[in-house]
Amino acid sequence: MAPYHVVMVHFPIALWMTATLVIIFRALSDGPTAKLFDRALVPLLSVGLISGVVAFAIGLMVWPWETISASAIGRNHVLTASWTVAYWAVILYVRWGRCERVWDGLSRWVKAGLAALGCGLLGITGTLGGHLVGIYTDVSTGLRKIGWDVYTTFYVPDSTLIALVGLSILLVGVGVWARAAHRSLTQNVSTEK
Repeated sequence: MAPYHVVMVHFPIALWMTATLVIIFRALSDGPTAKLFDRALVPLLSVGLISGVVAFAIGLMVWPWETISASAIGRNHVLTASWTVAYWAVILYVRWGRCERVWDGLSRWVKAGLAALGCGLLGITGTLGGHLVGIYTDVSTGLRKIGWDVYTTFYVPDSTLIALVGLSILLVGVGVWARAAHRSLTQNVSTEK
């Protein structure tokens, strides 16, 4: 299965990196070319997500779970791969759900920043996969310089997870409140006319 995984991972890599370029270009421009590229973004992200899920599933079949989870770099690779797939699924969901509104105001820059972050996460995942098969890159050296040695398990403290869950609940609450306030304002404006 290893050769299939190696071949398959290049599809989501290419598609998500292209999507990153499209998102950054669209964030920088409202021109007709940028809008044309934007129309291809949802299909691009969709095919990227499908191929990412397939690559992830094949990757889980390369080595038995006992083997891959026995090494820190194996655990880190599986962890970052799952984060990458989930992260790009969220980017697809936001672009698909918000349609053209995703490019209004400050949200265009947030979208560009999130795409760049997703591209970085994709690079880290690929670097860890390369280390598993003996192909080393300077990305791991850069990660070591910022405090993470890829040969040690990446742990998130429980207090950090609790804070993230709390913050997520708070953000969802703010979003629900803002939507209700927007609907109320829209209804008030329409009844005044």
